[in-house]
Amino acid sequence: MTDIIANLAQVADRYDAVFCDLWGCLHDGVKPFPAAVAALQAYRAGGGIVVLVTNAPRPKPSVVNQLARLGVPRDAWDEVVSSGDAAQYALITGAVGTRVHHIGAEKDLPFFTDFADDLLPILKASRPIERVALSDAQGIVCTGLFDDMTETPDDYRAQLLMAKTLGLPMLCANPDIIVDLGHKRLYCAGALAQAYESMGGKALYFGKPHPPIYDLARRRLTAFTDIAEPRILCIGDGINTDIQGGMGEGLDTLFVTGGIAAAEFGPDFSNPDKTLLEAYLQDRQISATLSIGFLR
Repeated sequence: MTDIIANLAQVADRYDAVFCDLWGCLHDGVKPFPAAVAALQAYRAGGGIVVLVTNAPRPKPSVVNQLARLGVPRDAWDEVVSSGDAAQYALITGAVGTRVHHIGAEKDLPFFTDFADDLLPILKASRPIERVALSDAQGIVCTGLFDDMTETPDDYRAQLLMAKTLGLPMLCANPDIIVDLGHKRLYCAGALAQAYESMGGKALYFGKPHPPIYDLARRRLTAFTDIAEPRILCIGDGINTDIQGGMGEGLDTLFVTGGIAAAEFGPDFSNPDKTLLEAYLQDRQISATLSIGFLR
């Protein structure tokens, strides 16, 4: 049974840290949510540690810059961990070879150049990565669509079929299928990886709900606490990423119902209908510890 709570403060004393999703929880890609910002600021003021854990395909430095551009205050978080970070680690340790073909937008190019401090020693010890044409590649790095404002996975069918024929593994830097930019729904790298797998291709995932991003988040959390096994709450609006991932790690979860699945829980997005919520979770065989309309 999932408990519906009114605000984070209601359960804050149960947890030493939160792993909080970004898109759909803290901002919508255009602006931050004031109530969510205030909730995280208050949680930190009470001694809690906020680790922002995002499936963004860009590395930590780029995510931090984006948060600043959006106007998310620096005192709302302690640390950032991205799917891009976890995927970078896989890339520089040889997961898909050293000659790779990139599928993604120009805005994602920092994936190949910007690295968090804790990855730099590994980067220096690794072989250089070269971006090449698909026909010359040992693997694919997919950070998203070239133009996610207009394209869909169908636009990539021929390219993915060629990659499948060549037997190329795909490193998926963002397992999310879709995301909402303001009021517009966009496809993410996960949608292309899903399409590739449906053709028989091999995709490798490093963001939520897969273990590598949680391993990295725990390692970075140790810089802020000496508690051997901190109590962690995973917050997010993605049932198959944030919530399933938290469950897989044996952690408590807070499902933000007013995010990407808001229409499933009744007309009042701030207050999910409990009957609809329980049916939704049961249908997916997922049990969130807690739920809330919006993070506040």
